[in-house]
Amino acid sequence: MNDADTIYNLQGGGFLKIHWKKLLLFIAIPLIVGGLSALVTSGSMESFEAIAKPPLSPPGWLFPVVWTILFILMGIASYIVWEQSTGTQRRNALALYFVQLFFNFFWSIIFFNMEAYLFAFVWLVILWLLIAVTAYLFYKIEKTAGYLMLPYLLWVTFAGYLNLSIYLLNR
Repeated sequence: MNDADTIYNLQGGGFLKIHWKKLLLFIAIPLIVGGLSALVTSGSMESFEAIAKPPLSPPGWLFPVVWTILFILMGIASYIVWEQSTGTQRRNALALYFVQLFFNFFWSIIFFNMEAYLFAFVWLVILWLLIAVTAYLFYKIEKTAGYLMLPYLLWVTFAGYLNLSIYLLNR
C-alpha cells in the first residue's frame, strides 16, 4: 500500500501528495499537547464549575469537542506548511507554531490549576498574537494553511472574553 495519495491543491492549482503517516503525526502533535494539558488540569475542573461565569459561557462538554476539532485543523495546517515549503520560511513558521503550542499548553495550567485569571488573560493575549502571526506565516506559504488557523484564532478570541470576564467576576 502506498503511503501517499494525490489530491487537488486549492492555491496552486497543482497537486499535493498526502503522506498519510506524516499527516497523522502532524495531527497527533497538537492533540497530544492538548491531551496532556487536559490531563494536568483535570483535577481543577470542580473548582472551575463553582466560580461565577459570564453570559455566553458554553457548557463544559463543548470545550473538549471544540479543542479536538481545532487541534486537528492545526495539525493539518502545520502538515501543509511542512509539505509546501522549505528552508527558512518553513523553519520560522513551524518554530512559531510550536511556540504558540507551548503557550497554549501552559495557559490551561495558569488558568485552571493556578487560578491566576489576570495573568492567564495576559498569557492569552500573547497566545492570540502568536496565533495571528503563525496564521499569517502559514498563509504566506499556503493560503489553505492560514485559513485553517482562523477558527483557532476566533476561539481564542472568545476564550479571551471568557477569561477576562471570569477575572472580573471572581476577584
